[in-house]
Amino acid sequence: MASASGLSRRRGGGGGGTSSTSTTSTSPPPSRSSSFTGTNNTRTHAGSAFEGGSKIAYDPRDLPPSSTNDGLDGGGRGAGLPRLTIMEEILLLGLKDKQGYLSFWNDNISYALRGCILIELALRRRIALVKDSLGSRRRAGSLSERLVEVVDERMTGETILDETLRMMKATQDPPPGGLHNPNSAVWGSAGSWTSPSSSSASNTGPSTGEKLSISTWVDLLSGETWNVLKIGFQLKQVRERLAKGLVDKGVLRTEKRNFLLFDMATHPVADSTVKASLISRILALLTSTTSSVPPSALLPEGTQCRVIRSVCLVCAAYTASVLDGTMGGAISSSTTHSIPPLGYEEREAAFVRADEILAEFSVWPWGATNEIGSTPGSRKRSSSSRIATGSSADQGRESVLGLVAEAKNEMGVIASAGSGIQGISDDGQDLCLELVAGVLEVLSRLDSLL
Repeated sequence: MASASGLSRRRGGGGGGTSSTSTTSTSPPPSRSSSFTGTNNTRTHAGSAFEGGSKIAYDPRDLPPSSTNDGLDGGGRGAGLPRLTIMEEILLLGLKDKQGYLSFWNDNISYALRGCILIELALRRRIALVKDSLGSRRRAGSLSERLVEVVDERMTGETILDETLRMMKATQDPPPGGLHNPNSAVWGSAGSWTSPSSSSASNTGPSTGEKLSISTWVDLLSGETWNVLKIGFQLKQVRERLAKGLVDKGVLRTEKRNFLLFDMATHPVADSTVKASLISRILALLTSTTSSVPPSALLPEGTQCRVIRSVCLVCAAYTASVLDGTMGGAISSSTTHSIPPLGYEEREAAFVRADEILAEFSVWPWGATNEIGSTPGSRKRSSSSRIATGSSADQGRESVLGLVAEAKNEMGVIASAGSGIQGISDDGQDLCLELVAGVLEVLSRLDSLL
């Protein structure tokens, strides 16, 4: 009888037993918290390996506390990373809210996403430009032809960023045996780059690595190369992987949609407040009429590189041809106010402002350009817009110059934070942010490249 009652208790029955057993059987089961709820009822990534999130094993050497160099911004040490990366923000802006897929006629977003990967790695102090001894003469050449090197080998926790970082490190410092295949290098348990087949390969001495330029890396990551030996550098299914990451973060949801001949997984917007906040930030930056940057155009206080990230978001959205979707406004939810759409003249002025921002931040040092607009077509549109509005002065020029001043101020605070920061040259130049300017220069030529 005892065994039968024990069996019935294990099967969830209400059989007789001791008081302690009945208390255990009638106690409510532990509530299953949402996959996005952490220990302090905060929304966290379900698959994140950060400490304090879900119960997933992590290596403290790869994911250090937020008080290290990758948490630096204009506010100093201890700044936190944003919830979404720049790549995820660009993809979210390009997705249709209800349909859940990108426009089939957008050919720029795939190339722009590869540039955003380099920007995100540079802002996290993982890669930087190679220090050279040319001094001021290095600014005479094209910024996009400068070489890139890995300055910090620690993992970021983002799959696409870590995959790119592994390929760049394997190309820069290939494993012994002359293995140049980027897919053969793995992150060893001892904190070094090793290869599973390096022990069986013939040891022909230390092989010299290769450092590639900014434009070359963007081309290789997007598959724009005729070299069959480097076709393995292309990142596969970037948009789908970014969309699945947004699903894990609770921003999107997954649905299956029929397209007459085939079925495809789509990702409609699940949390409209996140996309509405992105649109609000962009419109606040593009429609500002004062020299000071409005707080609504920036990320929350304490976020890493608030001003520079907002600039990169606007420039990447403009070059990826997803900025037009933000001009139509947004409806976040019934509890928040809707964002009204812009009129025709306001829309044209916003595009001109975005092109001016791209022109000012695609050179080094920032704000060193004397031309209005980054391309001849955009400069023609800028002049025609001023003629149509009957104004000879460049409207919004003070706002762009104020944005450049705020970005330089943020860069100065980073440089004065300490001597142990990665990517700072001996003469005080920030090589990580200079790489960001080089990527924006590549993206500014996107219409002529494709």
